[in-house]
Amino acid sequence: MGHTLLRVLELFLVNTLLYVHAEVGHPKPRLTVDTNIIHGKNNVTLTCSVEGSADWTVWKYDWFKRTSYSSEAQSIRNGVPENIIGVSEEGLYNCRGRREDPPFYTEYSNEVTIQKIFSNRVSLTLQPNWTQIFKGETITLRCQIEGGGGTDWTYQWTPERLNIPPTNNEYRISSATESDSGEYRCIGRRDSYSSTGWSNTITLTVSARKPEPRLTADNIPVRGTVRLTCSVEGSADWKYDWFKRTSDSSKAQSIRNGVPHKVIEVSEGGLYHCRGGRGDPPFYTEESNEVTVHGTVSNRVSLTLQPNRTQIFRGETITLRCQIEGGGGTDWAYIWIKDKLNIPSTNNEYRISSATESDSGKYWCKGRRDSYSSTEWSNFITLTVSPNRPKAELSADDRDIPVGGSVTLTCSVKTSSSGWKYFWYRGEKTSEPLTTQDVLLSTGRIRVSQEGVYWCRGGRGEPVYYTEYSDSISINKIVVNKAVVTLQPNWSEIFSGETITLRCEIKNGGDTEWEYEWKTTSSRKPSNQNEVSITSAYVSHSGDYRCKGRKKNKQSTDWSDPIKLTVSDEKPKSVLTVSPLWLNAGDSVTLNCEVEHPSAGWRFYWYKTVPKLPDYSYSLELLPVSSNGTEQDSYIVHGQTGTARYVCRAERGDPVYYTQYSEPKFVWSRDFHSSASLTVSPDRVQHFTSDSVSLNCEGNSTEWRVRGLTGNRYLSYCSYWGTMTGSTCNMYSSWQSDGVFWCESGSGEFSNAVNISLQDINIILVSPVHPVTEGDPVSLSCKLRTGIFDSNVFFYRNDELIQNDTRKERNISAVSKSDEGFYKCQYSEEESPQSWMSVKAVSRPESSSFPVGLIVGLVCGTILLLLILLFLLYCYRSSKDSRCISQSERTIQGSDTNQVLNQNEAQGAVYSTLLHGGPVAYESIKGTEDTENVAGGSQDVTYSLIELKNIKKKGKQHGPEESTVYSDVKTRTADDNLMYAQVNHHNKGKAKKTKGIPHPAPTEAVYSEVKPGTSLGL
Repeated sequence: MGHTLLRVLELFLVNTLLYVHAEVGHPKPRLTVDTNIIHGKNNVTLTCSVEGSADWTVWKYDWFKRTSYSSEAQSIRNGVPENIIGVSEEGLYNCRGRREDPPFYTEYSNEVTIQKIFSNRVSLTLQPNWTQIFKGETITLRCQIEGGGGTDWTYQWTPERLNIPPTNNEYRISSATESDSGEYRCIGRRDSYSSTGWSNTITLTVSARKPEPRLTADNIPVRGTVRLTCSVEGSADWKYDWFKRTSDSSKAQSIRNGVPHKVIEVSEGGLYHCRGGRGDPPFYTEESNEVTVHGTVSNRVSLTLQPNRTQIFRGETITLRCQIEGGGGTDWAYIWIKDKLNIPSTNNEYRISSATESDSGKYWCKGRRDSYSSTEWSNFITLTVSPNRPKAELSADDRDIPVGGSVTLTCSVKTSSSGWKYFWYRGEKTSEPLTTQDVLLSTGRIRVSQEGVYWCRGGRGEPVYYTEYSDSISINKIVVNKAVVTLQPNWSEIFSGETITLRCEIKNGGDTEWEYEWKTTSSRKPSNQNEVSITSAYVSHSGDYRCKGRKKNKQSTDWSDPIKLTVSDEKPKSVLTVSPLWLNAGDSVTLNCEVEHPSAGWRFYWYKTVPKLPDYSYSLELLPVSSNGTEQDSYIVHGQTGTARYVCRAERGDPVYYTQYSEPKFVWSRDFHSSASLTVSPDRVQHFTSDSVSLNCEGNSTEWRVRGLTGNRYLSYCSYWGTMTGSTCNMYSSWQSDGVFWCESGSGEFSNAVNISLQDINIILVSPVHPVTEGDPVSLSCKLRTGIFDSNVFFYRNDELIQNDTRKERNISAVSKSDEGFYKCQYSEEESPQSWMSVKAVSRPESSSFPVGLIVGLVCGTILLLLILLFLLYCYRSSKDSRCISQSERTIQGSDTNQVLNQNEAQGAVYSTLLHGGPVAYESIKGTEDTENVAGGSQDVTYSLIELKNIKKKGKQHGPEESTVYSDVKTRTADDNLMYAQVNHHNKGKAKKTKGIPHPAPTEAVYSEVKPGTSLGL
């Protein structure tokens, strides 16, 4: 009973559930996938979800797969508890859920398509491989699966329109149209759900228009052929068909078919065209343009010009001739071109009967047998037609026919072409040409011996083409008179700005009225007058000048000899030299003035400069004797006692032409003068740079300036190396130099000059800055800038040691000329500069010259005795002729001694000269003393000269027979004890003669040595 009740209850519940289910419906699961594509061996995940159930574990799942839309679903898993599975195969998948006991099933889920992509690579190719296709061409697209192969593949193409059909691996377009343009790709499929990836993309462009090839031909033949080129633009893989027509009316014949070369060479004439073709079946382009090829025959063509002249003149006649070697015959026609333009002529000659400028250019020709066969082009000839008729030029080697001679005339045409003959005329142009045998038509030269007016012109060609007439030349006969050019003033060199006159003089010209002609190499052509005045000469006037004279009947003289005129473009400068530079008492000053580039005719003017204060200038004062100038280039100033500054210049000509002034030159004096003097404080030559050195000007003026010639040899003022206060110049302590210094006053005077030195050293020599008087005491000392003397001090004169002891002074009790020289001191390996000490001489006592006078007296007495004897002998011989000549004259002569004194030389000399000649005796005694700037000690020299001259009988004068005695006494320094006397004796014997030529008698010389004693005071 209980069992039955339970069974009833179960049935009730089932019915109830069935009722509820019938009322609610079965649930429908949802199938999802993480990806729809399986790559290679990978899996995809499927998830089956039953909606409305929180616990999926109460469900079990059935999984189904279909391989196609038309196939039935196959169970792949049944009643599995997993709602997620992984699958690796393609297909259509669905699922359902179920519960057990009693079984309850959901509806089937949605289907999910799973596709599989194979790893095989797909490539798309185009056959033929042309990116640009023309309408009507056939092409094939091929889809290839690498490693796939087999017949179980189907193929899918894009664009989509291609899938209906084909499905195989090739897509063939048998006649392309524009609609076939686009992008193409493909994939391979094994079934509906497994495939490869997409291939590469190929873009096709189909052109609606057929291509038109372009045929070109090279203008320059190659080895007797013409190169033809058939060009199809925009694509490749063309093969070419070539066609030829032999005439305009004939049909085209194929000469080459389907050749791969677009360039061919042809050697035959004709009309050629081409076309391109490609593909299978072939696709052809349009036919190309036609090209006319003229075949070249081997005959060589040469072009010649008659007459053969490259330069032609307007109006000339010329002929161009085209010649075919080995051709000949009448079957040739000729083609002419000028500058690439055709000339309408078919003959082998092209004649230009009257050339113009338009005929200039390059000419070619060739021969033609038919329309397409011809020779090559000939060589070209360039013609140049000048618009102007050329003019003949006539020249003569001389315009004057010498007496009994002739002159040569030359006619020429200055052109680049030849072939000229020459025609000569005398008198008028309209006269007939000269036909004498002297005319040389081939060379254009003629010799004429008749005077007159001559012309010429050139001519060439047939008919003759004439040049313009030349200019005329007048030929004259020369007369015997000679022309001479003279220059006034007659100076070989002229300076720019001078005035000169050239004169043409006719020797033996008489009263004939002459016309004059000048010829010169200068750039200034003189007028045809007998005088050419150049009032202001220039360099352009330089050159050779010649002249000639011509009578009214046209007869003329020959050209004169040339006179050379040289004009310098620089104004000449005077150069002044003075001697001596340093004055001693009684010295004269010699001025020498030279003109640069020496020439004649100068007068010299001499000036003294006068200081002008307060400005820094000088005025020039003409020396008295120089008011009218001097012809001599030297001038002696006597009695100059102080420092002076001189200038010179020269002048010549009318009007006067002056040189530049010379550079000023100084003559310095050490002697004091009351009107202007210079003193130095401290009173010494050498100074330290730390010393306060002042130069003080004194004299008859209230205005002063100090000038100096310093070590750099430049003149400068006190303001350069010091400060001027009143009449005193205080030198800068930092200034270091040597120099000569002097004062210049407002009254126009120069002071004495001094040498001083400022040195940046530790030791100096203290010596007098002014000359010391002979006989006065002098003290020289050595001075240190810092420190004291604690050892020996050395004193030197002229680099010879004169004192070596502990004294720092050198004392001379009575100074003499022998003490003059350069002095310096030395201490502890330090050495001072050297300074010159000048000694001013005084008159010597007569006793000091006693030995010299004694010797001169003895010599003169001896000579006087000889003269008396000779005079008596002469009177004795003359008494035979009843006459005796007695005459005597005694003259004292003085000579000026001009020397530039140097501080390295010193001389003290006495010159005593007695000149004795026949009855006339001359005695000259001159004494000079050079007492300054002496470096080598004192020398006292006495010269005694006696010259004897004999006068022959009967007044006949011959070369003098000389008897001369020289007595030379030289007194050396205190260290020397020798005195030399020299006597030269000329024998009175007759001179030897060789073939009438007299030779001088030998000379005997006697030298004696005299040792002076203490009586000389040495």
